[in-house]
Amino acid sequence: MARKFVPQIITANDLFEGDVIYLKADGTWSREIAKAHIANSPEQVETMLDIANGQPGSIVGAYAMQIEINEDGTPAPNHFREEFRTRGPSNYFHGKQADIKQTGA
Repeated sequence: MARKFVPQIITANDLFEGDVIYLKADGTWSREIAKAHIANSPEQVETMLDIANGQPGSIVGAYAMQIEINEDGTPAPNHFREEFRTRGPSNYFHGKQADIKQTGA
């Protein structure tokens, strides 16, 4: 019996800044998971991965991640690893979190 398809989005890391990014419907990237384009079939996943992998000068490590869909229709991680990735580094003295803390923004 075939397994039921689980909706997925494409995630990667920005090659220059290292940030976690998500593929949007227009083929550009967002740092906000809520803006990610949701693939509802294996064919859509393959097409989206082809788009992502066609951008080797700006992204690295693209892969499809399974998601849950929130009541408002936005994607949400369904695995603890992906939940961690949405929040950024766990050591807040590194990365953008440190910059925010220093500037008080």
